[in-house]
Amino acid sequence: MLHPSQFEINEAWIVFRLNDAPIQVEEDGEFNCIALMDAASCFIFGTDLFPVAASEPTQMQLRRLLKDAHQKKIQWPKTILISRDEVSDLLSREAKKYGIDVVSVAGGDLHVFTDEARDGFAEWAEK
Repeated sequence: MLHPSQFEINEAWIVFRLNDAPIQVEEDGEFNCIALMDAASCFIFGTDLFPVAASEPTQMQLRRLLKDAHQKKIQWPKTILISRDEVSDLLSREAKKYGIDVVSVAGGDLHVFTDEARDGFAEWAEK
């Protein structure tokens, strides 16, 4: 089982879906929210919405999330962790441009990192 204490700051980042249920956005339809987080600190660098009809965010959205995080940290991680349930070829291609390895892990292994953020997001979405 993975734990934040196993990582140094910026050693690994995590890409995960923040919502359990689709987010209804007025007339625009239903969306999912993707987040990028540091594994050691559980600091969320950024989020972005993408349509439920799309299986994953666009390459441009992933690029923007990565570049925004890089601007905040002024370095790239060695690894990006992602749930096997949400494996993304686009993320792998984008990360490779920056020399980052993408590692898919069992979704349950990420709960210790993501549950608090997901719970907070769910509370916010209910309001």
